Amino acid sequence: MAPPVPLLAVRGSHGLTFLSGPPKCEPHSDFNRDSKVGRCFTFSKDGTLFAWSNGASISVVQVADSSVLSTVVVPKTMMIELSPLNSILATWQVYSKPQDAAQGEANLQLWDVQTGQLIKALYQKKQDCWCPSWSEDEKLCVRSVNNELHFYENNDFNTIANKLHMQKVSDYVLSPGATPSKVAVYVPGSKGAPSFVRLYQYPVLGGTSAALANKSFFKADRVSMQWNKKASAVIVTASTEVDKSGASYYGEQTLHYLAVNGETAHVQLPKRGPIYDVAWSPTGSEFCVVYGFMPAKATVYNLKCDPVFDFGTGPRNAAYYSPQGHILVLAGFGNLQGQMEVWDVKKYKQVSKPQAPDATHFSWCPDGEHVATATCSPRLRVSNGFKLWHYTGSVLHRWEVEPGQELWEVRWQSFPSETFPPKPVRYQAVPSELGSTEAAPTQAYRPPALRHLPATPSSKLHEEELPQNMRPGAAADKSKSALKNQKKREAKKAKQEVKPDPEPSGPAPVSSSSQSEPSSGDPETDKKIKNVKKKLKAIEELKEQQAAGKILQNNQLDKMTKEDQLLKELEELQIGQ
Repeated sequence: MAPPVPLLAVRGSHGLTFLSGPPKCEPHSDFNRDSKVGRCFTFSKDGTLFAWSNGASISVVQVADSSVLSTVVVPKTMMIELSPLNSILATWQVYSKPQDAAQGEANLQLWDVQTGQLIKALYQKKQDCWCPSWSEDEKLCVRSVNNELHFYENNDFNTIANKLHMQKVSDYVLSPGATPSKVAVYVPGSKGAPSFVRLYQYPVLGGTSAALANKSFFKADRVSMQWNKKASAVIVTASTEVDKSGASYYGEQTLHYLAVNGETAHVQLPKRGPIYDVAWSPTGSEFCVVYGFMPAKATVYNLKCDPVFDFGTGPRNAAYYSPQGHILVLAGFGNLQGQMEVWDVKKYKQVSKPQAPDATHFSWCPDGEHVATATCSPRLRVSNGFKLWHYTGSVLHRWEVEPGQELWEVRWQSFPSETFPPKPVRYQAVPSELGSTEAAPTQAYRPPALRHLPATPSSKLHEEELPQNMRPGAAADKSKSALKNQKKREAKKAKQEVKPDPEPSGPAPVSSSSQSEPSSGDPETDKKIKNVKKKLKAIEELKEQQAAGKILQNNQLDKMTKEDQLLKELEELQIGQ
């Protein structure tokens, strides 16, 4: 049986429309466009239901035939979500409190999807963590209430089955999958005490002794916690608003790892700078981190927090794994030029390098073959539109808004993970009438006075690091960078093993041994000879680096031009001994 064709929901000032997914990208005939402007929509987790708000009411329809399942009248709805088994529709509005009322209006409602009846009305002032979190089988549900977590069982919201009360619990994440569920909780530090994240397995909650893992750390104003798909480990990105060292405008970030078996670690990142993005592979066995001052590095780590592959440096600030985990896209959006690097994860080989300038949105199609990039308002109010791509770089569909209109959101239909099995990665671009947009080679800025002169290697502003396989014993597929480093080490070792000529005919060579130099009897002359030999040794090392392919800076090239002058000076000093 052929896999289904994913749909793409598009929301903008024109209303709400459906497109049947690539490669045809045609309007979906079964869905009648809603011309009323709404603020939110969502697909169910299995993709069979679709719910949206048009500002006055919320409709839930069957995706297969667009038949209406239920309608609830909830004006000014800001957020909506469907539970994993499509039992409950959660809606949220901005909290308001009338002047003559002692308590505000309940702004979090839980509705029965089939009948449209209200199950429970709750209070949720903050938009952060507004939606309750369900286990995959809906046997457990949890929500945050006044610095504690309330747990409900079997969707019975009239009875709190359990509570987790800790001082100032500000964030939590429920593990994916069915019960028994695990929950990661974050408590910010205060009065000199460190912040900490703990993992618990329901229903054993509370206290350090009951925790599966505990990790404390300083420098954390807020955190982002991500479970892997296997629910065996959590990655925590801790951030501060201000970097007190003054090294970064973006504050300071650190990365921490917790596993349900009790193991914890501080993930060591070899380059200083912000942590832009962290993404778990859908396999759950590795994660990718994009970090460091521009040009940023990207590195894949295993569950021991050891680096597996380093992608080198580049203009990137985001990482996106395909739903099957066989392809990884590294991208530079926002204040970067939209360059994307598509990598085959199994071979760690680059597939394509397309470019999507001004993109504010990126998402993988569930089939693992196509992606969508979009320029949406209010992030950018000009050039709104979206493109559908094949991962090899071919543009399959382009849609731009009409003058005076805006695009607000695009979202793929959801599917169970086993719906689309992974296909072999192809490196040849698929045919397309719209072609592809390969990123043009970047060039360093050159002052106007130097533009008429031929370009030199020294004109580069940043030293580029090439991709490098960091797995132990991966000598068969070493990267170019690793091979260059190996050649440089071998050349240095070979030079040290060369014995000097017992009767030198010219100036004495610069020795790298630790033996003491013969004295001339004059301490001042000995000091000058030592300094000259030190400079000559530095020049020899620069020559080796240049021969190994490293690009030298201007000041290093200037040092190399003084070699003849230093040799002559050394000869005169030795003759005068």
